[in-house]
Amino acid sequence: MINNQRQYNLTKGQITRLKNALDASKAAKAKMDRRAYKAMAAGIQSQIDELKGQLREYEELEKATALDLRSAEELPDVLIRARVARGYTQKDLAERLKLKPQQIQKYEATRYRSASLNRVLEVMKALGLDLQAKIPLKSHR
Repeated sequence: MINNQRQYNLTKGQITRLKNALDASKAAKAKMDRRAYKAMAAGIQSQIDELKGQLREYEELEKATALDLRSAEELPDVLIRARVARGYTQKDLAERLKLKPQQIQKYEATRYRSASLNRVLEVMKALGLDLQAKIPLKSHR
């Protein structure tokens, strides 16, 4: 998952490098075993496709009006996506919370594991999130 503009730009650069590697490998195709070449090319293409998917997801957040939360484990990713969807940098969010940007970087890098529930609620408020959920009670017997 791409969390910020810097990662977005790095991902675009990585795609360019992988495409160049794929193009360069075509010159060596005749010297390689056909199956080995196909496997190598498929692997590179798979990486390109995965990175393109991450770029699309980041770009689509700019148009998002709601975010899905299917489980509590997804909440950290939703917080990051909401920040991106709002167009906030980590620094912007830190300023809204009166924190240092490094604290937001730490929270996001660790998927908010070190954040208290109170802090998570403050982040949600700063992002303008209105969490509504129906939580099914599973049988515990």
